[in-house]
Amino acid sequence: MKVVIIGGVAGGATAAARLRRLDEKAQIIMFEKGPYVSYAACGLPYFLNEKLIKDVDALVIRTPEEFRKKNNIDVRVGSEVTSIDREGKKAEIVEVATGKKYTESYDKLIISTGSFPFRPNIPGIDAEGVFTLWSIPDAVRIREYIREKRVGRAAIVGGGAIGLEAAENLAELGIEVTIIELSDHLIAPIDADMALPVLNYVTEKGIKVILNDGVTAIEKGRSGLTLKLKESMSGIEADMVLMSVGARPRSELAKNAGLALNERGFIKTDEYMRTSDPDIYAVGDVTEVRHFITGKPASVALAGPANRQGRIAADNIAGIRSRYGGIQGTGILKIFDMTVAFTGLSEREAEKQSLLYDKVITYHHPHAGYYPGGREMAMKVVFEVPTGKILGAQIVGYSGVDKRCDVLAACIRMGAAAHDLTELELAYSPPFGAPRDPVNVTGHVIENILEGKVKKTEWGSLEGIEKEGALFIDVRSDNDISVSTIKIEGFERIPLEELRSRLSGLDREKPIFVHCRSGKEGYFASCIMRQEGFDVSNLDGGCLFRECSLCGCGTEVEE
Repeated sequence: MKVVIIGGVAGGATAAARLRRLDEKAQIIMFEKGPYVSYAACGLPYFLNEKLIKDVDALVIRTPEEFRKKNNIDVRVGSEVTSIDREGKKAEIVEVATGKKYTESYDKLIISTGSFPFRPNIPGIDAEGVFTLWSIPDAVRIREYIREKRVGRAAIVGGGAIGLEAAENLAELGIEVTIIELSDHLIAPIDADMALPVLNYVTEKGIKVILNDGVTAIEKGRSGLTLKLKESMSGIEADMVLMSVGARPRSELAKNAGLALNERGFIKTDEYMRTSDPDIYAVGDVTEVRHFITGKPASVALAGPANRQGRIAADNIAGIRSRYGGIQGTGILKIFDMTVAFTGLSEREAEKQSLLYDKVITYHHPHAGYYPGGREMAMKVVFEVPTGKILGAQIVGYSGVDKRCDVLAACIRMGAAAHDLTELELAYSPPFGAPRDPVNVTGHVIENILEGKVKKTEWGSLEGIEKEGALFIDVRSDNDISVSTIKIEGFERIPLEELRSRLSGLDREKPIFVHCRSGKEGYFASCIMRQEGFDVSNLDGGCLFRECSLCGCGTEVEE
């Protein structure tokens, strides 16, 4: 059997290596247009910081020579596949350096052509000093430009993972960084309320962020580049520009071969990673697959899924019936000391899909509270109503974020509900967690809501409620360092330890909304008042979330 693989990196290289392990006799040829066939694409933003990664070879996972010696795989870099003849089962190849053309036959073919960075059609987009970061040669060019031009100011267009990771590493070099983002928040996969702490933190680190604005032109001047913005009259001055505004599937080859694509240009595949041609498979960023939670078509560019898809394609070519269960969209990124992680559906996506859902906002220490160090993490978990099935999670914090996200990602994959979270027996020692892990606590919080043991209200829904004669009670203690009051009619401050003795002075006919610092003491207060016959709701996430999320309820916080 002869298998031709078009493209390497996560999907193609994994497919080639897996296929060799399954079939020692197969002839495997892998073509790659660029000079590198297997490299750490996710490490490119960190390569910009020469203090962090000094040698480009550190990003190379396996060379063509290593593929030949260790795997007996024929890897041909600098070779572009320009067409596929499905009827004749052959591909046409052009050697990039010489222009030489030839054909190669195949029995099975895998397309792993990936994606390419989107460059908006604006004046000045091709000016010197305007870059995209998508490959090792891109990263090398940017690093050389920074050194040669002594870059002191950089503008990054796009506030996604690559943009933020690049911003961190450029800032670590002492470069003044400005991020311009077209939407209303950074990091598209998470909700705006969870992205605001990220914005605040990045700003504290000296990075300027402009939201709700886009670049209309890039002009070359004596002092560098000027970015003209759609909404702002003043431009942004920079010595270099990094365009990081998304990607498009590199599917022209598949389109010209007559393979089925979706309306956005992604190659349609089935659960076996087969295309509309049973002898051609596709893996990675170029594909449309099934979303694990919604069951609907989806395309997400992540290294883990691409790797898994490459393995599944190889299995099926080798005669093993292997299925891809669907993409979940689990991701994580580091921004200086902060960690942002997410998995499954965001609240915005759940609403878009018209699902019956609710969500909880909780705050947790990453380990035992008495153990030194550790800063609180914010967790937002979206769940199905009334089943309590976990649909998605977003976590923003510092240490311990990754393991909680991974646990929740595994729970979602296994179809877990809130009760299952409470039953998890997770590793505990004071430096690492608590007897009841944040994941366990989140399960209990969701159970309490579903079982009617507590009512919660979102801060954003308060507008107009104060006009209906409601009472608002702050139950924080006097020694709470974040004590603040809310300037709304009907506000009263009753510390939790005084609440029982002051219940007789409260109007039982009025709805009552309690809040505290993080929601925990508000929950305790709710339990007390509910059992005494009050109509009481706990404000979700407490003042931490209200003051971080700028929920727009119109109330003012007075320190």
